[in-house]
Amino acid sequence: MRVLAAMSGGVDSAVAAARAVDAGYDVTGVHLALSANPQAYRTGARGCCTLEDSRDARRAADVLGIPFYVWDMAEEFREDVVEDFLAEYAAGRTPNPCLRCNEKIKFAAVLDRARALGFDAVVTGHHARLADGVLRRSVDHAKDQSYVLAVLRPDQLAGAVFPLGDSTKAQVRAEAAQRGLAVADKPDSHDICFIADGDTRGFLHRELGSEPGDIVDADTGEVLGSHDGAYAYTVGQRRGLNLTRPAPDGQPRYVLSITPVQNTVTVGRREALAVDTVTAERPVWTVPPPTGPFDCQVQLRAHGEVFDATVDYDAAGLTATLRAPASGVAPGQAIVAYRPDPAGDVVLGSATIAAAARAA
Repeated sequence: MRVLAAMSGGVDSAVAAARAVDAGYDVTGVHLALSANPQAYRTGARGCCTLEDSRDARRAADVLGIPFYVWDMAEEFREDVVEDFLAEYAAGRTPNPCLRCNEKIKFAAVLDRARALGFDAVVTGHHARLADGVLRRSVDHAKDQSYVLAVLRPDQLAGAVFPLGDSTKAQVRAEAAQRGLAVADKPDSHDICFIADGDTRGFLHRELGSEPGDIVDADTGEVLGSHDGAYAYTVGQRRGLNLTRPAPDGQPRYVLSITPVQNTVTVGRREALAVDTVTAERPVWTVPPPTGPFDCQVQLRAHGEVFDATVDYDAAGLTATLRAPASGVAPGQAIVAYRPDPAGDVVLGSATIAAAARAA
């Protein structure tokens, strides 16, 4: 099988490519150039979009003895990931750009191009398991990335290879060192790769501008402070609220909702964050869609807690009724449904959270 190994410059993608070579695949490495100006993205080892990362990927390909290319995906990345990120925040939602990158770039634009060039699949260093078209959690739950892969359709999963799902991160690093890969001890990337200084609020302010508005208490309607842009807040946030006066009861306040039309951030008591009904839109199924309501487990944010739930759905969206309340559920994040299984939790599908509420 002829495969394209997406090599970010990190240890995971390097070892994934190495295992693909060991498996007998005809492997070609490719690094995705996601910025028209790589120096505007992260420097050092904190991201996946720098000149240093490109060089690390090339060195790993040299060690493995495979062809290596750099593909310019900056235009697609800006349109499908960065612009989407900005639009979601401007609409009062909290997006996950890694999820969108997998959906629109790695397993759409890249996979389509790879297939057009005669490749059968794309190999990545994601920590997840895939066998016979079934996507499962990684054995290393602390590093599991099945949540951000749950946007993939069965035809996209058919063109994906995830060699690392049966290994822990410690095992991957040890293997990289044994193979003589210089990235064996390279730190994992963190934060958002296209925000150079890690300051998300500052990035949004530069891109979206200043839009002053009120921070309002949910219980009394009192104005407790002001903001320069509602996009700088997310549901569940406590720190950095810029409250100029304490709440009437003197208790801490948390962001409960963001209303872009009124440009208002509503805050309230912590207990008001608890919800047990989550509605979501644009469902994507990694398996054949269930034929009716079904019981499952749901995860509401990356590396977040898992909740038992009953899910009902139609073509427009789904509603998940949680057995126990969740806190700080943010519109714009994904809800991912899992089926518990002794061989490893199976990913059923995902949808974009539209709203959350507490049943009366």
